[in-house]
Amino acid sequence: MKIKARGADFIELDYTPMIDMTFQLIAFFMILINFTEAEQDQRVQLPASVLAKPPDAPFEVPITIQMMQDGRIIMAGQLYQDVNAIRPLLNNESYVLGTQGRTPADANIIIRAHKDSKTGQVQEVIKVCQEMKFEKFTLRAKTETSY
Repeated sequence: MKIKARGADFIELDYTPMIDMTFQLIAFFMILINFTEAEQDQRVQLPASVLAKPPDAPFEVPITIQMMQDGRIIMAGQLYQDVNAIRPLLNNESYVLGTQGRTPADANIIIRAHKDSKTGQVQEVIKVCQEMKFEKFTLRAKTETSY
């Protein structure tokens, strides 16, 4: 920061470097923002539960599958009409895990099902994932406070 002296009583500060640094810090922290909510679709309204609590720590290998009210599946930002349509995506996830020295059993499947979706459809998603050798499942719910 430059300080220019103009006379005995007046000192002018150049704020340009300080403003530049502030914008750089803002950009840096925007990059570090937690993007866990980026995989949430507003069309999927989670059921409310008093027992629901956030996980203690973030999952190491999360794979999010969302189910809409009518049973359509959203995975990797794409909309699929049938649960069997996600098999190629799960196969791709298995391949990527294999290249990292992991197995499908190391991944956590996060299922976000609409509050009015049928339980049988959620079970079908779990069944398809199990056939692809995935073992860990988490069902999401909205935290409801009890008074």
